[in-house]
Amino acid sequence: MPAEVLTIAIIGTGLIGPRHAQSVQANPDARLLCLVDPRAEAKAVAESFGVPLFESIKQMVEEGHRPDAAIVCTPNSTHVAVSLELLKEGIHVLVEKPISVDIASGERLIEAAREAGRHLLVGHHRRFNPYVTATKNALLKGSIGRPIAVSGLWATYKPSSYFEAPTQWRAETSRGGGPILIYLIHEVDILQYLLGPIIRVHAEHTISQRGHPVEEGAAILLRFASGVVGTFILSDATPSNHFFESGTGENPMLPHSGKDFYRIFGSEGMLSVGDMKLERHGKGEERSWVTLLKEDNVEVGGEVPFDEQVKNLVGVLRGAEEPRCTGEDGLRALRVCDAVKKAMGTGQAVDVEE
Repeated sequence: MPAEVLTIAIIGTGLIGPRHAQSVQANPDARLLCLVDPRAEAKAVAESFGVPLFESIKQMVEEGHRPDAAIVCTPNSTHVAVSLELLKEGIHVLVEKPISVDIASGERLIEAAREAGRHLLVGHHRRFNPYVTATKNALLKGSIGRPIAVSGLWATYKPSSYFEAPTQWRAETSRGGGPILIYLIHEVDILQYLLGPIIRVHAEHTISQRGHPVEEGAAILLRFASGVVGTFILSDATPSNHFFESGTGENPMLPHSGKDFYRIFGSEGMLSVGDMKLERHGKGEERSWVTLLKEDNVEVGGEVPFDEQVKNLVGVLRGAEEPRCTGEDGLRALRVCDAVKKAMGTGQAVDVEE
């Protein structure tokens, strides 16, 4: 007997909501039940997907539309409130990153999901990216030996239109704006997925050019529980092709440069992520700086991250898979970002709280 098709609602129809809706409709084991968004612009989005539109979760439920799960795609500062409302209705939740804009509310959300007996997943979709998967597999195979250090980049220039209504919240600290919570949190999650927990950070502000209350970037030092150390340059105010979206071509709206954005150094070689170059000594060669390293390409698959994330959500709800990114995983990334902000404010190294 075929498994029951699971119904999924999308909460929020801004930039990322329609992308999730496409992946739900592309999955044969899921059905897009409806969209929820009070904005007038949402009507056209719902019509394009051929599904009902509701102004609120309350209206959705009262009118007899109770999905198995919902994907929360609202502004960062509303993630917890929207997710709590869904959990109270007995609906499983996949909430876009960040799980919350502060640690206390993130902890409250995780506890609420536990009490409700419902799944809480976090939309760090890059865990499903084929470049990340290929890197994870290379590390697990010992392709560079024991990881020793990592150098990361996320640097590009956001035009003034990026901060204009209705997304002016991106320039507001109180609403979860700024590249730390919008972009660094993705990078932190990937680095922890690849190399394990980050336990200490130090960070310095980049020069402010726009005059917004939020940060424009930082230079960051990282220490991992494994002993790996790292550096990371973050900036949304300097032109560069060295950032995840450009290096992987993940976002079709952005040019695919193929430039590297991580370099992971190990006891036996180095892996450059983005251009996917693996550098090692030849078999039988002595490790020495006088020997030119051999360069190989790491194979990258063709899986689509948002599609894979929906597939994982369906698998979790059916009890066939474990969540690729749990609420606890999402909160762990937020803790690191919170420590980075504290380090930027104090000028001191900050231990990441557990």
